[in-house]
Amino acid sequence: MKNRWLSRLSKFVGLLLGAKVFVALLLIFALYVSTFFLFNQEESLKAFVFDFKVHAIVFCSFLSILAGGIINQFYDRDKDRVSKPFRTRIQSFIAQRYYLYLYLSLNLISLGVALFLSLNIFVFFLLYQFLMWFYSHKLSKIMIVNNLTFVGITLYPFFGMLVYYRTFSFSIFLMSLFLFLLLLAIDINKDILTKNADRAFGYETISTYFSSKTGRWTTIILLILNLVVSAAIVHFRAVHSMMMYYYIVGSFLQVLVIFLLMKERHLYTFASLNILRIWLFIGILSMLADGIFSYVQ
Repeated sequence: MKNRWLSRLSKFVGLLLGAKVFVALLLIFALYVSTFFLFNQEESLKAFVFDFKVHAIVFCSFLSILAGGIINQFYDRDKDRVSKPFRTRIQSFIAQRYYLYLYLSLNLISLGVALFLSLNIFVFFLLYQFLMWFYSHKLSKIMIVNNLTFVGITLYPFFGMLVYYRTFSFSIFLMSLFLFLLLLAIDINKDILTKNADRAFGYETISTYFSSKTGRWTTIILLILNLVVSAAIVHFRAVHSMMMYYYIVGSFLQVLVIFLLMKERHLYTFASLNILRIWLFIGILSMLADGIFSYVQ
């Protein structure tokens, strides 16, 4: 009996890891926060809460992101056995065919809901799902294209909400550019740490094609560009209140990461990657806190 429950628990955890549920939940949380406090300039909280269409779009995004995580691990399973052995071991409790069944089911449900909303939304999510499959199948092995596509896919739902609310401004452009450069720096930095596995399984990255040093300096250049964007956001007061402090403190953290990357040591590279990831998460919380503070006032 105990072994049966352990087996079920292992399969459940494997399913969560295979679908990257926690990453999906983080993205959906960020999507909700940015939608209400950044893109939505007219609706009240009550109107937003009862806006069925917005919640349905977010639901479709959530299912599509889960499906994307599944298909990505399906194509990356050989590389993950080397770079992520513990996670791969947990995922192995479930046969790959069941992951594929779940992948198809999630996509079909998402498309069904999207079609119910409108034809435009259906096409939007059909393209989203195709891009995630094509990235996992082909684009993830092409240098630079893999990094740009990954960032583009990550930001795709946010772009959809931006178009849905038709909220275009110089402030949002600067914040989007900051996020784009930060995500790109994180992804290229991550490639430095997975260099050996990438090379062994034919994934062409800046670090495998050139060297880890080139990967580090590419990340440094992106962070320097992001420092300029951060300075522009502060100078033009594109944000206010807590978010202003976020970009100011973030500038100092990015300088710290640049110095860590210059050390050219594996431990410092790992530390810099996690500093950037944590700061990205803090940015979501800062936007939430800033939005709540502004709403209360």
